[in-house]
Amino acid sequence: MSPDARDIGAPIAYLAAGTGPAEHRIYPLSSGRRLVRPEHEFHPVQIRDCRGLSPAPTVEQHGFELLTQPTAVPDLWDNDAIRADYYTEVRDLLRGRLNAEEVLVFDHNQRSAARAAAGQSGVRTPVQAAHVDYTPTSGPRRAAEILRAAGREELLGRHLALVNVWRPIRGPVEDMPLAVCDPRSTAPADFARTLIHHFGENDLENPSHSGEIYSVRHNVAHRWYYASAMQPSEVLLLLNWDSRDEAHRCFTPHTGFALSATPLGAEPRESIEARTLVIYPEAC
Repeated sequence: MSPDARDIGAPIAYLAAGTGPAEHRIYPLSSGRRLVRPEHEFHPVQIRDCRGLSPAPTVEQHGFELLTQPTAVPDLWDNDAIRADYYTEVRDLLRGRLNAEEVLVFDHNQRSAARAAAGQSGVRTPVQAAHVDYTPTSGPRRAAEILRAAGREELLGRHLALVNVWRPIRGPVEDMPLAVCDPRSTAPADFARTLIHHFGENDLENPSHSGEIYSVRHNVAHRWYYASAMQPSEVLLLLNWDSRDEAHRCFTPHTGFALSATPLGAEPRESIEARTLVIYPEAC
């Protein structure tokens, strides 16, 4: 990539050194329970603006990609419209961009600190901790669950990938933007398997679902990027797992981070992330 891209300095929250087995317990704000998270520590890093880089980052080479892709859905807080219309947009985008045979959009989340604090159901606060959504264990397990739920078990032997599509709901994003780390700059020792349990409003003792993610340890070799002043007409694609990966290069760390020069009066970040399973025509 061109070395003349603009850099910014910012702190990234990494898993604290010496942290043993890590676990997340995510409770709804309405429960009054505190979230349980592994201990993190902040390290200052350089984060490059990916706009104008040559060559431009791609999912295949860098684990992430910035695209201009306006949405026709007028209200990205309307979950019925999201499932009916936005999922179709995301599916069509990835089928075209990744030359996929099929794309299953299986989930989404919306993040807004203000709406979460107000108790809006299903809304979460932005995450400020470097992580990857899956591991070599949970990635294939989640892919199999999605295919079985869709009645598509015959695709289990295909080349599969778990890709997220991240979009601002309002812009420009000047508060808690998303940073992504080129997985080629990571080492296997940087990743710590972390159990994560999500609890619903109706049962605070038994998780509604559980999984395994990667927390990320600090490494001075990490190369971080972001897209400055993202608008709702843009999306970031994030690769979280790929069934063909044999070099641990499909796990793209990402996190929200605090800009050191957030403009006075900047609107707090609001965003939506669609989670997808990409099915390629080739066998795994």
